[in-house]
Amino acid sequence: MLAAAVAPVDPRAVIEDEVRELVRRRGLDPVRQPEVMRALVHEVVTEYEERVLLGGLPAVRDAAGVCRAVYDAVAGFGPLQRYFDDPTVEEVWINEPGRVFVARGGRSELTTTILAAGQIQDLVERMLKSSGRRVDLSQPFVDAMLPDGSRLHVVIPDITRQHWAVNIRRFVLPAASLDELVELGTLTPHAAAFLEAAVVSGLNVIVAGGTQAGKTTLVSCSM
Repeated sequence: MLAAAVAPVDPRAVIEDEVRELVRRRGLDPVRQPEVMRALVHEVVTEYEERVLLGGLPAVRDAAGVCRAVYDAVAGFGPLQRYFDDPTVEEVWINEPGRVFVARGGRSELTTTILAAGQIQDLVERMLKSSGRRVDLSQPFVDAMLPDGSRLHVVIPDITRQHWAVNIRRFVLPAASLDELVELGTLTPHAAAFLEAAVVSGLNVIVAGGTQAGKTTLVSCSM
């Protein structure tokens, strides 16, 4: 008789399962306790490496990389987390599982990230968890704010033809004050002084403009 082939053990998958189990047992909130989660992941990876020395388990070739991948999977947004951690990424959108785009400096680029169809739904549900919003057949599109201030827009079939469409507009702040906007050439000194006086006086100010024109940045710098 031929013996059935045994699938090789994936160290990252084993570690991720153990981390998820400990999160459940300890009642941790992965999103609200990032430092605790990082310590937990490091703890599990260390214990796994100790068991490797006893034999029977494949070694972890890149412990730091595994720590990062497991943390992103459990406490972050999985394969998309790298774009949330990149301060140059202004926007992320998913047209279909194999076509994930980002925008940097106003220019879009196709990434090498490929997602499974079910993975997109899992990521969206995780993103919506903090907002209390949901998306399903009765509510096929949703707009929500992520904890970091990013804006999430999701549309699902049958509104879209086949795949979930996801857009994330990140809150990238190039300046933190009116003085910095003046230095960047966005405002003249006189305009900045007028705007500051208007805010201090409690006047109503309307800020309008096209997408990514800098409306949120201007408001933030004026506060």
